[in-house]
Amino acid sequence: MKKVMLVMAVTLMSALQASAQNAKVDDKEIVGVWLMESMQWEGEKKKMCGKEMGYAQFKYYGADGEYACAEIALTTEGKCVVMPHEYGKYSFKDGWYMEMGREPIKDAVVLIDKNTYKGTWKTRHDIWKKQTAMPEKLRKYIIDCCRMKDTPADIQQLIKQTMFK
Repeated sequence: MKKVMLVMAVTLMSALQASAQNAKVDDKEIVGVWLMESMQWEGEKKKMCGKEMGYAQFKYYGADGEYACAEIALTTEGKCVVMPHEYGKYSFKDGWYMEMGREPIKDAVVLIDKNTYKGTWKTRHDIWKKQTAMPEKLRKYIIDCCRMKDTPADIQQLIKQTMFK
C-alpha cells in the first residue's frame, strides 16, 4: 500500500510540475520596463549585464504598442551614457513578436513567467527581467531619449550641409 501511495504521489508531483512548466504566461505580461540580465552569442561565454560589465539594455513595451529600446553604458569616469537605439511600435500575440515594422518572428520573445523572458536576436540569446521598481522619472527620461533618436528632417539637412560636405 505504501508503494502504491508513493507511486501516486510521485506521479501527481510530476504532473503538477509539467503543468506548471507548460503554463502559458499571458501576452499582456510583456507590458512594462525590461532590463537585459544576460546575453550569450552562440559559441561564446554568457555575459552578465550590469555593473560588472558596465553595460545595460533597456526595453519598454507600452500597453498601446509603444516600444522603446536603449543601451546604457557606464564610462570609465563613472558617467552613465544613454544611447537610444529605437523608438516605435511592437506587437506580441500568441508567441509572434514584431517590432519596428520588421517581419514577425515566432518565439523571438518567450515569457518564462511574469518577470522573465528569453529572447533571441540573430545568434545572441538574451535573458530579460521586468523592472517593477524603476523610478518613473528614469523610465520617462530613457523613453524620451529614444523618442528623440529620429533626427528631424531639417536638422538632418543641416548636418549634411555642415558636417558631410
